[in-house]
Formats: sequence, C-alpha cells, structure tokens
Amino acid sequence: MGKRHAINFHTLTHRAMVVAVTSPDQDECKWATENLEGVRVYLDYEEMLAKEDLQAVVIASATAVHAVQTLSAIEKGYHVLCEKPLSQDVAVAHSVVDAYKRSLRIHPKQKVMCGFSRRFDASYREAYEKVAQGDYGRPVVFRSQTADLHDSSGFFVNYAKTSGGIFVDCSIHDIDLMLWFLGEKSKIKSLQAIGVTAVHPGLEAIKDRDNAIATVEFYGGRIANLYCSRMMAAGQEDTTEIICQRGSVRVNMEGRKSHVDVHDSLGARRELPQHSFDRFREAFVTEAREFTSCCLDNTPLPVKLESSVRALAIGQALQRSLVSGDKVMFDELDAKL
Repeated sequence: MGKRHAINFHTLTHRAMVVAVTSPDQDECKWATENLEGVRVYLDYEEMLAKEDLQAVVIASATAVHAVQTLSAIEKGYHVLCEKPLSQDVAVAHSVVDAYKRSLRIHPKQKVMCGFSRRFDASYREAYEKVAQGDYGRPVVFRSQTADLHDSSGFFVNYAKTSGGIFVDCSIHDIDLMLWFLGEKSKIKSLQAIGVTAVHPGLEAIKDRDNAIATVEFYGGRIANLYCSRMMAAGQEDTTEIICQRGSVRVNMEGRKSHVDVHDSLGARRELPQHSFDRFREAFVTEAREFTSCCLDNTPLPVKLESSVRALAIGQALQRSLVSGDKVMFDELDAKL
C-alpha cells in the first residue's frame, strides 16, 4: 500500500486484519511504523509477498505499478483489491483479467476487483436504485464531473507525468458511473474531447490539460457529457445528473463538506470537501467491507474486472481525442468500446 489513507484499511472493516504494509517511500514507512501497532512494514512489495502468510492484498500504489503488483498477488492466489485504474495501458489491463481467469481454475474462490469507490457511495447507490426502478423512464442523458482542488505546490504536475492524462486519472470515475447508469453493454457511437491548460502550464509538455470536456454518443439514442478540472478554488466538486424520459436524478449538485452553513458579514457560505477522500470516505469504508465479505463468504464481486478495463479504454480514447482534436467514430459491431 502506498497512500496513507489506504494504509488505514484495517480500521474500515472488522472482518479483516492488516498484518503487513509496504511502500517504497521512507516517510510513509516511518509513518506506518509509528502509527500501525503490530503491523510489519516493508520497503519492497515482492519481499512482503514472499515473507508474509497473506490471504488478500490491497494495492493503492502509483498507477504505473498497479498491474505488476496485482499480477504478483494473483499468481500467489491472493484476493486483490486494486485502486483504479488497473494500468495506463489497455493491453496490460487485459493481461490482468486474463491472469485472473487462469488463476480461477486453480483458486475458484479468488476475488480480484478494481476499486471504483463512487459505486459504493450511499448517494450514488440511491440514485442508481431510483433510475433502475424505471419510474422516470429510460435514462437518456448522463452528465458528470470530477473537479479537483487546485494544487499550487507543484506536486501535481510531476504526478501527472505518469498518471495517464486527465481523462484516465481524473474522469475515470465518471466514465465508470456512465457505464453503470447507461448500461455496461451500451455501445459507443462516437466520442470527442477538448481541453485547455489554464493554471498548470507544465502540462503542455506532456500533452495534458487541466480542464477538459468530453461528449460521448451511444447507439440507441443516449449521450453523456463529462467535465474534468484540476483548478477548483474552493475544494472538490464532484457532481452527477442522470436525465431520464420523465424526470432526472441529481447527486451532489450543491457540494458540501457538512450540513453547516455560515452566515456573517461576508454573506452565506458552506465549506466544500478538499479532496476525494474527504468526500468519499464512507464509500471507501463500504467498499472495504463489501470486498472483505465477498472474499470470506465467496459472493459475487460488485464491480466486474472487465468493466474496469473498458473504463480505461474509454478514458484513453478520450485522451487521444483531446490531443488530436479529432472526433472518433465507432462501428456498432466494433468490440473495442
């Protein structure tokens, strides 16, 4: 595990115990040693796998090593919960799915899942249930955004060099939600993306943007609009609207950190979450608990690994459109997207 919020996995579910953690970062290892009593700490992931008697692995490292670390755990027959996306490369992501399918022949109860936390958020689940009931008719338009707080430290531009681009890194959750609400088997007819670099000029050198908009057209008369941003001034602003034939369902259209509003001489205002974990902490809790239950009770996973690969493929196609400026068309029989 590489991110500190992920290291606290042992506090999220009472049916699992963390026995070891690993990170190549000395500071994170120091933090783990000081804060995780009785948990062994490793600098090397492969060393941990070799020395520890594990049942499951949670991977929250840099995207560049998600696939190789997942493959190592799959090979040992461990259950794996990997942070999104599986890889920056669709072919590599497919190789993870193939390895899991082969492993199931030997370890039929093995569970491998890519973590798309918004599917576990209470508000999104309620919205999905309302749409799925059919009272509002068929969902026709899907609008969603991930808008991150502006990072002025310079860290983000360095991170972006290996993130896969704004659509793969920032919009991947919206793409996953789009597939969830409009149907996993919905076929894409066309997609197009445009963007600008407004506050992070260093992104130009790596052909990335800090603000981008995408339009996705589906066969059968459905469309989606995705917006992603890395320059919000007040905090994390993640919103979604599903417009159906006889009504619409909206999630977090007026973002807030809590239910407290402040009214003073400056006016009326409310605080926003400052980052994704601030907004979706309870979703991570639910995700951890449900994944643990799937492993222990041998129940079906809530998110299929193949869906995670398709979300990555769509994100990469949008990234290519963003850079080229071209609208990309797909044949209805095309199996790629």
